[in-house]
Amino acid sequence: MRVAQFDLERFQSLHEHQVELNLAESGVHPLRAADLIDEAGMRELMETPLLYAQTNGPLELRQRIADHLGADAGNVLVTSGTIEANFICAWRLLEPDDEVACMVPNYLQIYGLAESFGTTVRAFHLRPELGWQPDLEGLERSVTARTRMITVVNPNNPTGAVLEREAMDQIVELARSVDAWIVADEIYRGTEHDGQMSPSFFGGYERVVVTGSLSKAYGLPGLRVGWAIGPEKLIEDLWSRKDYTTITAPTLSYQLATRALEPETLGRILGRNRDLVARNLGILRSWVDANERLSLQKPAAGAMTLVRYQHEIGSVELADRLRREKSVLIVPGSHFGLEGYLRIGYGIPTAELTDALGRLDELLEDLT
Repeated sequence: MRVAQFDLERFQSLHEHQVELNLAESGVHPLRAADLIDEAGMRELMETPLLYAQTNGPLELRQRIADHLGADAGNVLVTSGTIEANFICAWRLLEPDDEVACMVPNYLQIYGLAESFGTTVRAFHLRPELGWQPDLEGLERSVTARTRMITVVNPNNPTGAVLEREAMDQIVELARSVDAWIVADEIYRGTEHDGQMSPSFFGGYERVVVTGSLSKAYGLPGLRVGWAIGPEKLIEDLWSRKDYTTITAPTLSYQLATRALEPETLGRILGRNRDLVARNLGILRSWVDANERLSLQKPAAGAMTLVRYQHEIGSVELADRLRREKSVLIVPGSHFGLEGYLRIGYGIPTAELTDALGRLDELLEDLT
C-alpha cells in the first residue's frame, strides 16, 4: 500500500467543479473566532505585535496541552498542525535500514514518509470482523529486531474505532521488546461518543511520542496549532528540526489556541462538538439501516466512519459520479485499501448531512 500519487488532471477537475456538500471532511464543523473570545479579547488580539512567537510554543499554551496528559510543559513542542509533528518525528527517528510497523487502514502520512526515507514498512491490519481491532498475530509478525517505530492513529481514521486495552498493551509490549518508538497520532482524542476520553499511549512506556492538534476534536483546523508530546530530550531534538520547517505557528493562532484550551472554554467546545456528532451519527445510522445494501459498524469516536456498499461499482468511480452528478464530495474506500467502502464524514451541519445523504441515495438508486 502506498500513498496515492498526485494526479494533476484529477486535481484540476475537482477544482473546476465547485461542490456544494462535503462528506469527505473527517473533523467536526469548524468554530469561529467569535466562539472563543469576546469583544475585549478581540481588542487585545488586535494589539498583539506580529512578531515571531516562542518557536516551541508559548509556555502557557504548552502547559495547557500538557495538562491533558499529565505531562509537563517541557514534554510539549507546539507545531503547525499534527502533520508537522508527524513529519519531524519521522525525520528524527527513521533511517533507511530501519523498519516501521504501521497500522492500516489509516491516515498514511508516516507510511509514505517512511517509504520516501528508504525505510521498510510492515503493515498490521485492523479487521472488520474484529470490530476494526487489530489482528494481534499480524501485529506481532509486523515487528522485528529492525523495527524502529510502531505508528498508530487512535481513535482511528477512517473507521472511528478506539483500540481496546489488550491491543494497546500488546503494542507497548512489542515496542519494548525491540526498543522501538511508538508514535501515536491521537488527533481524534476528545471525540469519543460515550463522552469518556480514550486512554492515551503517553505515560505507559518511556519511548512514546503522542501527536495531535486542535483540528479535529476541537473544530479549529484554521489555527494550524498541533503538538508532539514525549520525553524532554526527544522534544528538544524535534524542536531543533522545527527551526528548518515552519519555525513557529502563527502568533495570533497561539493566542486563540490558549483561549480555546481554558478549562471552561474547552468544556463548552467539546460539549458542542459531541452533541453535533451524536445527533448526526444517529441520522447516518438510520439512513444506512433503511438501505439493505449498506452497512456500517458503529464507530466509537470521531466524525467519520466506513460504510460498506454492495453495488457493482468501484469506490473511486462512485465518488467521481457523486461529485459530478450530485455535487457531493466523499472519500473512496480504495484510498485506504478497502474497496467496497466509502468513508463518510458526519461532522458537518446537520441540514447539510441530510441533504448530502439524500443525494447519495439518489445516485445509489440509479445504480440498482
